[in-house]
Amino acid sequence: MSINWQKYKSHPFYDELITHSGQPRSHSQGLAQYLAGLSDDELVSSKAAADFAIKEMGITFTVYGEGSSIDRAWPVDIVPRVIGKSEWDLIEAGLKQRVHALNLFIDDLYHNQSIIKDGIFPKELLAKSVNFRPQCVGINPPKGIWAHICGSDLVRDDKGTVYVLEDNLRVPSGVSYMIENRSVMKRVFPDLFENNDILPVHDYPSQLFDMLAAMSPRKDDKPEVVVLTPGIYNSAYFEHCYLAQEMGCELVEGRDLVVERDDCVYMKTIYGLRRVDVIYRRIDDLFLDPEAFNPDSTLGVAGLMRAWRKGNVALVNAPGAGVADDKVVYSFVPEIIKYYLDEEIKLPNVPTYKCMDKSDCQYVIEHIDELVVKPANESGGYGLLIGPNSTKKEQQECIKRIKADPRNYIAQPTLSLSTVPTMVDNHVEGRHVDLRPFILSSGENIQVTTGGLTRVALVKGSLVVNSSQGGGSKDTWIVDEGDK
Repeated sequence: MSINWQKYKSHPFYDELITHSGQPRSHSQGLAQYLAGLSDDELVSSKAAADFAIKEMGITFTVYGEGSSIDRAWPVDIVPRVIGKSEWDLIEAGLKQRVHALNLFIDDLYHNQSIIKDGIFPKELLAKSVNFRPQCVGINPPKGIWAHICGSDLVRDDKGTVYVLEDNLRVPSGVSYMIENRSVMKRVFPDLFENNDILPVHDYPSQLFDMLAAMSPRKDDKPEVVVLTPGIYNSAYFEHCYLAQEMGCELVEGRDLVVERDDCVYMKTIYGLRRVDVIYRRIDDLFLDPEAFNPDSTLGVAGLMRAWRKGNVALVNAPGAGVADDKVVYSFVPEIIKYYLDEEIKLPNVPTYKCMDKSDCQYVIEHIDELVVKPANESGGYGLLIGPNSTKKEQQECIKRIKADPRNYIAQPTLSLSTVPTMVDNHVEGRHVDLRPFILSSGENIQVTTGGLTRVALVKGSLVVNSSQGGGSKDTWIVDEGDK
C-alpha cells in the first residue's frame, strides 16, 4: 500500500507539500508522485538506508545532560521539504537586506551610536546588553563586516506567510548538517535528483573559504585560514571538523596558536611557527582571549584581541557581533532597516511584545497562557515558555522572572507553524518545521544558501524542533520551478 495523499491530513495547518484538498503543490508534484509510487516496504527500506548512511558517514551531534555528554546519530527524515525558486528569490532578497542592515547597526554601536542619538534605538537597551563588548569599541574590522556568517531562523504560519523568527550572529551552527542531509538523500533517492531541477548546496564550503580568504589583512594569494574549535566536547565539533576538512584548513585549538611580540598570530607546527591570517572561530567571545575577557579561559589565545585590533588577523565572526543576536534587538530590525537603508523590511518579523515596555509587559502577563515567552539571549529552545502547553505553575514562575528583569524577555503569538509530511513508522504524518538558511557577507558580496537546514519537530503536535530536545531534520530542496 503506497502513500495516498488524499488521506493525508494537512488541515488545519499550512502543509508545504500537500494542499488541504490533498493535491501536491505545484513545486512538489514530482516528489509527491514519486513517493506515492513507493510501497510500504520500499518506504521502510529507504528509511533504513538513510539511517545506515548516517552511521556509515559518522554524522553525529552531542547532547548534554546530567553532567555528561552523549554522541548520537544525526536524525534525518527521508521526506524532503520543497520550496519553489520564485518564492525563494524573495526570501533571499529579504535575508540579504537584513544582514546588510544588521552589519551597519553593529558597526554604528561600536563607533558613533547614531541610531541611539537619533532616538531610534533605546540607550537603556544597549546599556543592559549582555553581548555588547566594550573591548570592541573603535575597532574597524575588514570592510566594516562584523557578522560574516548569519543563520536566520524562518517559520511559515497557517496562511503561508514566511517570517524571520530570530537571527543568529554569534557562532551560528548547523550548515554541515544541511550539506550532509543532501548527501544522504542522494544515496537514498538518486533518481529523484536526476529527474528534478534541485539547486545545489555542496558549494557552501568553497563559498565560505572564499569569504574567509577575502578577510585576510595580508595581500597574499594563499592566506592562512584556520578553524578555531573549543575541542571534542563541543556539541558542534562534528561541524568544526567537517568544515575544516572541506575547506582544506587546519582545525586548531587555542593551545595551537600564539600571539608573538609583533602582535601577529602564529600557528605552532612541527616546522616552527606559521603566521595565521584569518581565524574562523567557533568559540564564544568571553573565552576567546584571557587577556581581554575571561582570565580563566583555557580555550582561547592570549593577545588575540590585540592582534585583531591592530589589523594583523581577521576574526570571523567578529567579537561583539552578538550585540545584534538578541531577541529584544530583533524586535527593532524593521526600524534598523529603515534607518540605515531607508527601505521597508522585505521579510517580516513575527509580531513581538517587548516586556521592557510597560504596556507590552502588562499584556504579556495577562495573556501568558496564549503566548510564547523567550529570554533575550538563550538558544537551543532553552528558557522558552510555550503558553498553551504550559502549566499554571510554569506561567507564574515565568511572570516572576519577567517582573524581575523585563528587559530580558519578549513574547510572541503562538504561530501555527507549517508542516511537512514526515515518516512515522511506515506511513507519513505532518510535523512542524522551521528553516535556518546561512548568509555569508564579505562586504562586496552577500550570498545565501539555496535552502538551509530544515529542522522538524518529530513529536506529534510539538513546536520544538531543536535536535537537543528531540527534533530532527530534513533535506531542503529549492526547485527551479515558479510557484503558481
